[in-house]
Amino acid sequence: MSTAWMNKMATSPGQLREKVALFWHGHFACRTRRPDDSLALLNTIREKALGKFPDLLLAVSQEPAMLQFLNNQQNRKEHPNENFAREVMELFTLGRGNYTENDVKEAARAFTGWSYDAQSRFTFRERQHDAGPKTLLGQTGNFGGEDALRIIMQQPAAATFIVTKLYRFFVNDVPNPAHIEPLTVAFRKSHYDIGDLLERMFSADWFYEPAAMATIIKSPVVLVAGLRRTLNLKVDNDKQLLGYQKALGQTLFMPPNVAGWPCGRAWIDSSSLLLRLQLPSILFKNAEFAVRLKDDENDITPQTTGRERTVKNTETTHLPLAPIQQLLGGAPTENQPQLLADFLLQAPLRPENLALVQQAAAKATTPEERLRNTLLSLLSLPEYQLA
Repeated sequence: MSTAWMNKMATSPGQLREKVALFWHGHFACRTRRPDDSLALLNTIREKALGKFPDLLLAVSQEPAMLQFLNNQQNRKEHPNENFAREVMELFTLGRGNYTENDVKEAARAFTGWSYDAQSRFTFRERQHDAGPKTLLGQTGNFGGEDALRIIMQQPAAATFIVTKLYRFFVNDVPNPAHIEPLTVAFRKSHYDIGDLLERMFSADWFYEPAAMATIIKSPVVLVAGLRRTLNLKVDNDKQLLGYQKALGQTLFMPPNVAGWPCGRAWIDSSSLLLRLQLPSILFKNAEFAVRLKDDENDITPQTTGRERTVKNTETTHLPLAPIQQLLGGAPTENQPQLLADFLLQAPLRPENLALVQQAAAKATTPEERLRNTLLSLLSLPEYQLA
């Protein structure tokens, strides 16, 4: 499942849908030991990733994977379980501070009876549903789960919460209130149309200003998928790449907790930075490079040895140079590093780094080797870690 999705990220013509699906994959963080349930959840997310957010929210909330992960199959009228209701408001829609503990209790009562059957299909168990009156976010009535989601999405905080998270994913980890407010107003007026929101975001003048360039540290999946997509890399055994996901701290279908993966500087630490910078060299030179996988508190078998947690790159990676040569056209050799930097890097190439790239290129004995050395040097720079 993971390699298939990585391949789709690298080759699909619908790359925006895949990247937005990756965002929702972290937003609606879910971890289950049933691959069929996990795949069903991803397919739902991918289908509705660019539609109306309330439709996506309802569909995800009724996925067996999510109901199981957040314990709603244990949510019955005699013994309400608040886990699902709490995370829906805290992590999916409103954020902390925009609801009360009583709202959580009342929402949990509304979601009683939401469950799934032995065939992993959503089921409403009426006998387990609390049919009494409930007061949720200032409204009172005999609410069910769909009513609770509708009331939650009526809160102004919902639009601000969703817009801010998408802004941090696509624009800058530090939100600009002057950008967030008009996007939020338009998002509410569009009845939470995700595609419309992204179009407004990507069409804004500030999205292309220098201040918005190279401000986001690429997540491990974005880094690896971007390498493959930009350079059309072919890996003989792409399962090899799964080890790098875990070593870098982002394994698809396995978020660390219900809050999903951290972002920003959390992607960079002492154990992952060196690997991130050396990854192009490992792949391009087909080097054998041992890397110790990170421990995971959710591992089924956490007590594995260091040897068992070691990944070695022994597979062949193919880097087609013809498209890169076509991109460069007839540019003089001395101009090629800067031209490739303009293509590959969001941040301007600093003079000292340009000199390093030129030095690496000068060591080559053939035009093909020179081009490979230039690419490798550029992709190994800290600037390539930024989007």
